[in-house]
Amino acid sequence: MTGNLIDGKALAAEFRASVAQRAAALRQRGHAPTFATVMIGDDPVAASYARSQTRHAESVGIEHRIVSLPQDATLVAASAAIAQLNADSSVGGILLQMPVPAPLDGFALQQMISPAKDVEGVGARNLGLLTMGREALVPCTAAAAFACLNATGVNISGVNAVVVGRSVIVGKPMALLLLGAHATVTQCHTRTRDLSAHTRRAEVLMVAAGVADLIGTEHVSPGTIVIDVGTHRIPDAGSTETGSFKIVGDVRFDEVAPIAKAITPVPGGVGPVTVAMLLLNAVTACERAVGTRAT
Repeated sequence: MTGNLIDGKALAAEFRASVAQRAAALRQRGHAPTFATVMIGDDPVAASYARSQTRHAESVGIEHRIVSLPQDATLVAASAAIAQLNADSSVGGILLQMPVPAPLDGFALQQMISPAKDVEGVGARNLGLLTMGREALVPCTAAAAFACLNATGVNISGVNAVVVGRSVIVGKPMALLLLGAHATVTQCHTRTRDLSAHTRRAEVLMVAAGVADLIGTEHVSPGTIVIDVGTHRIPDAGSTETGSFKIVGDVRFDEVAPIAKAITPVPGGVGPVTVAMLLLNAVTACERAVGTRAT
Protein backbone atom coordinates (compact mmCIF):
# COMPACT_ATOMS: atom_id res chain seq x y z
CA MET A 1 0.00 0.00 0.00
CA THR A 2 1.40 3.42 -1.01
CA GLY A 3 -0.01 6.39 0.91
CA ASN A 4 -3.71 5.68 1.25
CA LEU A 5 -3.90 3.74 -2.02
CA ILE A 6 -4.33 -0.03 -1.80
CA ASP A 7 -2.32 -1.39 -4.72
CA GLY A 8 -4.23 -4.41 -6.00
CA LYS A 9 -1.63 -5.21 -8.62
CA ALA A 10 1.16 -5.48 -6.05
CA LEU A 11 -1.03 -7.51 -3.70
CA ALA A 12 -2.04 -9.85 -6.54
CA ALA A 13 1.63 -10.36 -7.38
CA GLU A 14 2.27 -11.54 -3.80
CA PHE A 15 -0.57 -14.06 -3.97
CA ARG A 16 0.51 -15.27 -7.39
CA ALA A 17 4.06 -15.85 -6.12
CA SER A 18 2.67 -17.96 -3.28
CA VAL A 19 0.45 -19.92 -5.67
CA ALA A 20 3.42 -20.56 -7.96
CA GLN A 21 5.41 -21.98 -5.04
CA ARG A 22 2.56 -24.25 -4.02
CA ALA A 23 1.99 -25.40 -7.61
CA ALA A 24 5.69 -26.22 -7.92
CA ALA A 25 5.53 -28.22 -4.69
CA LEU A 26 2.63 -30.24 -6.10
CA ARG A 27 4.53 -30.99 -9.28
CA GLN A 28 7.54 -32.10 -7.22
CA ARG A 29 5.22 -34.60 -5.53
CA GLY A 30 4.14 -35.90 -8.93
CA HIS A 31 0.82 -34.06 -9.14
CA ALA A 32 0.19 -31.57 -11.95
CA PRO A 33 -2.22 -28.92 -10.58
CA THR A 34 -5.06 -28.59 -13.08
CA PHE A 35 -8.42 -26.88 -13.31
CA ALA A 36 -10.97 -26.80 -16.09
CA THR A 37 -13.43 -24.28 -17.51
CA VAL A 38 -16.66 -25.49 -19.09
CA MET A 39 -17.66 -23.05 -21.83
CA ILE A 40 -21.01 -23.43 -23.57
CA GLY A 41 -21.54 -21.52 -26.80
CA ASP A 42 -19.32 -19.26 -28.87
CA ASP A 43 -19.61 -15.89 -27.15
CA PRO A 44 -16.39 -14.01 -28.07
CA VAL A 45 -16.14 -12.24 -24.70
CA ALA A 46 -16.47 -15.53 -22.84
CA ALA A 47 -13.90 -17.15 -25.13
CA SER A 48 -11.48 -14.29 -24.54
CA TYR A 49 -11.97 -14.60 -20.79
CA ALA A 50 -11.32 -18.34 -20.91
CA ARG A 51 -8.09 -17.77 -22.84
CA SER A 52 -7.11 -15.19 -20.24
CA GLN A 53 -7.65 -17.80 -17.53
CA THR A 54 -5.28 -20.08 -19.39
CA ARG A 55 -2.58 -17.41 -19.54
CA HIS A 56 -2.91 -16.56 -15.86
CA ALA A 57 -2.94 -20.21 -14.79
CA GLU A 58 0.07 -21.18 -16.88
CA SER A 59 2.01 -18.18 -15.54
CA VAL A 60 1.92 -19.76 -12.05
CA GLY A 61 2.42 -23.35 -13.15
CA ILE A 62 -1.22 -24.49 -13.16
CA GLU A 63 -2.63 -26.35 -16.15
CA HIS A 64 -5.93 -25.06 -17.50
CA ARG A 65 -8.30 -27.01 -19.71
CA ILE A 66 -11.17 -25.48 -21.69
CA VAL A 67 -14.06 -27.87 -22.28
CA SER A 68 -16.11 -26.35 -25.12
CA LEU A 69 -19.72 -27.28 -25.82
CA PRO A 70 -21.83 -25.97 -28.72
CA GLN A 71 -24.35 -23.15 -28.41
CA ASP A 72 -27.23 -25.63 -28.63
CA ALA A 73 -25.85 -28.01 -26.01
CA THR A 74 -28.58 -29.76 -24.06
CA LEU A 75 -28.86 -30.00 -20.30
CA VAL A 76 -27.93 -33.68 -20.61
CA ALA A 77 -24.75 -32.83 -22.51
CA ALA A 78 -23.76 -30.00 -20.17
CA SER A 79 -24.37 -32.01 -17.02
CA ALA A 80 -22.48 -34.95 -18.51
CA ALA A 81 -19.45 -32.75 -19.17
CA ILE A 82 -19.47 -31.53 -15.57
CA ALA A 83 -19.95 -35.07 -14.25
CA GLN A 84 -16.98 -36.28 -16.30
CA LEU A 85 -14.78 -33.55 -14.83
CA ASN A 86 -16.05 -34.31 -11.32
CA ALA A 87 -14.94 -37.91 -11.79
CA ASP A 88 -11.58 -37.03 -13.37
CA SER A 89 -8.95 -37.32 -10.63
CA SER A 90 -6.48 -35.31 -12.71
CA VAL A 91 -8.70 -32.22 -12.51
CA GLY A 92 -8.59 -30.46 -9.17
CA GLY A 93 -10.96 -27.59 -9.94
CA ILE A 94 -13.88 -26.74 -12.22
CA LEU A 95 -15.69 -23.56 -13.14
CA LEU A 96 -18.60 -22.89 -15.45
CA GLN A 97 -18.19 -19.90 -17.76
CA MET A 98 -21.20 -17.64 -17.32
CA PRO A 99 -23.61 -16.73 -18.75
CA VAL A 100 -24.79 -19.92 -20.39
CA PRO A 101 -27.10 -19.88 -23.44
CA ALA A 102 -30.85 -20.08 -22.88
CA PRO A 103 -32.68 -22.21 -21.97
CA LEU A 104 -29.89 -23.70 -19.82
CA ASP A 105 -29.93 -22.79 -16.13
CA GLY A 106 -26.45 -21.62 -15.13
CA PHE A 107 -27.19 -21.76 -11.41
CA ALA A 108 -28.41 -25.36 -11.62
CA LEU A 109 -25.33 -26.35 -13.61
CA GLN A 110 -23.01 -24.66 -11.12
CA GLN A 111 -24.57 -26.69 -8.31
CA MET A 112 -23.59 -29.88 -10.18
CA ILE A 113 -19.89 -29.07 -9.71
CA SER A 114 -18.33 -31.09 -6.91
CA PRO A 115 -17.95 -28.83 -3.84
CA ALA A 116 -14.32 -29.91 -3.55
CA LYS A 117 -13.68 -28.67 -7.11
CA ASP A 118 -15.81 -25.52 -6.95
CA VAL A 119 -12.97 -23.03 -7.48
CA GLU A 120 -15.34 -20.07 -7.83
CA GLY A 121 -16.91 -20.86 -4.46
CA VAL A 122 -20.42 -20.42 -5.85
CA GLY A 123 -21.89 -23.78 -4.87
CA ALA A 124 -24.38 -24.08 -2.03
CA ARG A 125 -22.07 -26.28 0.05
CA ASN A 126 -19.13 -23.88 0.01
CA LEU A 127 -21.38 -20.91 0.73
CA GLY A 128 -22.99 -22.89 3.54
CA LEU A 129 -19.61 -23.78 5.03
CA LEU A 130 -18.63 -20.11 4.88
CA THR A 131 -21.84 -19.21 6.71
CA MET A 132 -20.94 -21.68 9.44
CA GLY A 133 -17.40 -20.34 9.75
CA ARG A 134 -15.88 -23.53 8.35
CA GLU A 135 -13.09 -23.92 5.82
CA ALA A 136 -14.48 -23.29 2.37
CA LEU A 137 -13.57 -22.25 -1.15
CA VAL A 138 -14.63 -18.60 -0.91
CA PRO A 139 -16.14 -16.66 -3.86
CA CYS A 140 -13.18 -15.03 -5.55
CA THR A 141 -14.27 -11.39 -5.61
CA ALA A 142 -15.37 -11.42 -1.97
CA ALA A 143 -12.08 -13.04 -0.99
CA ALA A 144 -10.19 -10.42 -3.02
CA ALA A 145 -12.00 -7.52 -1.36
CA PHE A 146 -11.27 -9.01 2.06
CA ALA A 147 -7.61 -9.47 1.13
CA CYS A 148 -7.42 -5.79 0.11
CA LEU A 149 -8.83 -4.85 3.50
CA ASN A 150 -6.32 -7.06 5.31
CA ALA A 151 -3.50 -5.45 3.32
CA THR A 152 -4.13 -2.21 5.23
CA GLY A 153 -3.08 -3.91 8.47
CA VAL A 154 -6.27 -2.85 10.25
CA ASN A 155 -7.41 -4.91 13.23
CA ILE A 156 -10.84 -5.91 11.98
CA SER A 157 -12.05 -7.25 15.32
CA GLY A 158 -14.76 -4.99 16.69
CA VAL A 159 -14.77 -2.41 13.87
CA ASN A 160 -18.00 -1.05 12.43
CA ALA A 161 -18.11 -2.42 8.90
CA VAL A 162 -20.75 -1.59 6.32
CA VAL A 163 -21.27 -3.67 3.19
CA VAL A 164 -23.24 -2.04 0.37
CA GLY A 165 -24.42 -4.92 -1.78
CA ARG A 166 -26.10 -8.27 -1.20
CA SER A 167 -25.24 -10.49 -4.14
CA VAL A 168 -24.67 -14.17 -3.44
CA ILE A 169 -21.11 -14.13 -4.76
CA VAL A 170 -19.88 -10.77 -3.43
CA GLY A 171 -21.97 -8.82 -0.92
CA LYS A 172 -23.22 -11.68 1.24
CA PRO A 173 -19.94 -13.64 1.45
CA MET A 174 -18.07 -10.37 2.10
CA ALA A 175 -20.29 -9.76 5.12
CA LEU A 176 -19.66 -13.33 6.30
CA LEU A 177 -15.89 -12.88 6.04
CA LEU A 178 -16.13 -9.70 8.10
CA LEU A 179 -18.29 -11.44 10.71
CA GLY A 180 -15.78 -14.27 10.84
CA ALA A 181 -13.10 -11.68 11.65
CA HIS A 182 -15.31 -10.33 14.48
CA ALA A 183 -16.37 -7.08 12.83
CA THR A 184 -19.77 -5.60 13.60
CA VAL A 185 -21.47 -5.70 10.23
CA THR A 186 -24.30 -3.70 8.70
CA GLN A 187 -25.48 -4.90 5.30
CA CYS A 188 -27.05 -2.32 2.99
CA HIS A 189 -28.15 -2.32 -0.62
CA THR A 190 -29.64 -0.07 -3.31
CA ARG A 191 -33.05 -0.10 -1.61
CA THR A 192 -31.73 0.88 1.82
CA ARG A 193 -33.45 4.04 3.04
CA ASP A 194 -31.09 6.92 3.88
CA LEU A 195 -28.03 4.96 2.80
CA SER A 196 -25.61 7.66 3.90
CA ALA A 197 -26.86 7.47 7.49
CA HIS A 198 -25.56 3.90 7.61
CA THR A 199 -22.36 4.34 5.60
CA ARG A 200 -21.19 7.40 7.52
CA ARG A 201 -20.95 5.23 10.64
CA ALA A 202 -18.55 2.84 8.92
CA GLU A 203 -14.91 2.49 9.85
CA VAL A 204 -14.68 0.00 6.98
CA LEU A 205 -16.89 0.48 3.93
CA MET A 206 -17.10 -2.34 1.37
CA VAL A 207 -19.03 -1.33 -1.75
CA ALA A 208 -20.38 -3.90 -4.20
CA ALA A 209 -23.73 -2.45 -5.24
CA GLY A 210 -23.17 -2.62 -9.00
CA VAL A 211 -24.06 1.06 -9.48
CA ALA A 212 -21.47 3.37 -11.01
CA ASP A 213 -20.43 6.36 -8.88
CA LEU A 214 -22.98 5.55 -6.17
CA ILE A 215 -20.83 6.49 -3.18
CA GLY A 216 -19.47 10.00 -2.66
CA THR A 217 -18.24 12.18 0.18
CA GLU A 218 -21.77 12.44 1.55
CA HIS A 219 -21.58 8.72 2.34
CA VAL A 220 -18.09 8.53 3.86
CA SER A 221 -16.65 9.82 7.12
CA PRO A 222 -13.01 10.96 7.19
CA GLY A 223 -10.61 8.15 8.05
CA THR A 224 -12.73 5.34 6.64
CA ILE A 225 -11.18 2.40 4.79
CA VAL A 226 -13.04 2.08 1.48
CA ILE A 227 -12.98 -1.07 -0.65
CA ASP A 228 -14.62 -0.57 -4.05
CA VAL A 229 -15.62 -3.76 -5.85
CA GLY A 230 -17.55 -2.12 -8.68
CA THR A 231 -16.26 -2.01 -12.26
CA HIS A 232 -18.18 -0.10 -14.93
CA ARG A 233 -17.35 0.96 -18.46
CA ILE A 234 -19.04 4.30 -19.06
CA PRO A 235 -18.78 7.08 -21.69
CA ASP A 236 -15.92 9.47 -20.97
CA ALA A 237 -17.51 12.92 -21.03
CA GLY A 238 -14.11 14.54 -20.56
CA SER A 239 -12.62 13.07 -23.72
CA THR A 240 -12.72 14.74 -27.12
CA GLU A 241 -12.65 11.35 -28.88
CA THR A 242 -15.99 10.05 -30.11
CA GLY A 243 -17.04 6.83 -28.43
CA SER A 244 -14.40 7.11 -25.72
CA PHE A 245 -15.01 5.18 -22.49
CA LYS A 246 -13.50 5.05 -19.03
CA ILE A 247 -13.56 2.52 -16.19
CA VAL A 248 -15.07 3.61 -12.88
CA GLY A 249 -16.19 1.92 -9.70
CA ASP A 250 -19.17 2.19 -7.37
CA VAL A 251 -17.24 4.89 -5.48
CA ARG A 252 -16.49 8.38 -6.79
CA PHE A 253 -12.77 7.91 -6.32
CA ASP A 254 -11.64 11.50 -6.85
CA GLU A 255 -14.10 12.70 -4.21
CA VAL A 256 -13.55 10.01 -1.60
CA ALA A 257 -9.81 9.31 -1.85
CA PRO A 258 -8.74 12.58 -0.15
CA ILE A 259 -10.72 11.77 3.01
CA ALA A 260 -10.30 7.98 3.13
CA LYS A 261 -7.73 6.33 5.37
CA ALA A 262 -7.21 3.79 2.60
CA ILE A 263 -9.00 3.09 -0.67
CA THR A 264 -8.87 0.72 -3.64
CA PRO A 265 -8.65 2.33 -7.10
CA VAL A 266 -10.69 1.19 -10.09
CA PRO A 267 -9.08 -0.24 -12.10
CA GLY A 268 -6.08 -1.68 -10.29
CA GLY A 269 -7.67 -2.50 -6.95
CA VAL A 270 -9.89 -5.50 -6.25
CA GLY A 271 -9.88 -6.71 -9.89
CA PRO A 272 -6.31 -8.04 -10.12
CA VAL A 273 -6.65 -9.69 -6.72
CA THR A 274 -9.82 -11.47 -7.85
CA VAL A 275 -7.85 -13.27 -10.56
CA ALA A 276 -5.22 -14.22 -7.98
CA MET A 277 -7.96 -15.60 -5.68
CA LEU A 278 -9.20 -17.87 -8.47
CA LEU A 279 -5.69 -19.25 -8.85
CA LEU A 280 -5.40 -19.59 -5.07
CA ASN A 281 -8.66 -21.55 -4.92
CA ALA A 282 -7.48 -23.72 -7.81
CA VAL A 283 -4.19 -24.69 -6.16
CA THR A 284 -5.97 -25.20 -2.82
CA ALA A 285 -8.49 -27.56 -4.43
CA CYS A 286 -5.67 -29.47 -6.12
CA GLU A 287 -3.80 -29.81 -2.83
CA ARG A 288 -6.86 -31.14 -1.05
CA ALA A 289 -7.55 -33.60 -3.89
CA VAL A 290 -4.18 -35.27 -3.37
CA GLY A 291 -4.23 -35.01 0.41
CA THR A 292 -1.37 -32.55 0.76
CA ARG A 293 -0.98 -28.90 1.59
CA ALA A 294 2.12 -26.94 0.66
CA THR A 295 3.62 -24.74 3.36
